[in-house]
Amino acid sequence: MTASIPQLPLRDELFLLGHNDDTGQPHIHRQALALGMAGAVLIDLFLAGRIVLDDTDDARSGGNQRLRLRHDPPVGDLIADTAIASVRYANPAPMLRGWLSSFADDLYERTRAGLHAGGILRHTSRRRLGGLARREVYLATDSKWAVVARARLRYLAAGREPPDNHTAALAGLVAVLGLTTHLYLDDTKAVTGQLRAVAEQHHRPIREITAAVDAAVGDLATAAYR
Repeated sequence: MTASIPQLPLRDELFLLGHNDDTGQPHIHRQALALGMAGAVLIDLFLAGRIVLDDTDDARSGGNQRLRLRHDPPVGDLIADTAIASVRYANPAPMLRGWLSSFADDLYERTRAGLHAGGILRHTSRRRLGGLARREVYLATDSKWAVVARARLRYLAAGREPPDNHTAALAGLVAVLGLTTHLYLDDTKAVTGQLRAVAEQHHRPIREITAAVDAAVGDLATAAYR
């Protein structure tokens, strides 16, 4: 079903899953989604063998690990290569939680711009308030990208497809960001648990990145109520 469709970077799939297909509106707060996408960038770099989490520090939990480069050749993706450079030139090596918050700062806009330049999103405007105001929106040029990503997660939750590294990581991020509702399955709570269970069997650094995203999103929510 999915063999003929190129796989997008994890952050791009998360961006598409984080928006309503018809209206282009985000399902969650933009900055929360950006934190998830920052985690997705790191996960892709880990899977590509570019970064590691430093386990030598006295505190490994709670996103206190340091990011270090394993190999630093560019991967040919502007956002990923910017992430590599941000780790390469940081002194001292950046802490995981701090890096997520910093890199997420304008990541929503950069990801959207990249998807637009790549022809996956189109820019349009819609009138509201009886035509008195215009709202700028970005919509997918083809629903296949989000449909295929959802299908992989649904198959994963149903146990119909073995988890590959990419989809298992996506499952964990979707679960911690609260996007499971938008997979359009009946029992959202059960599906969230199933996706979390799959993600918990993943590489430990990916679990730790996902946990750091979860904590950073929690901090964002707490700050909003102060």
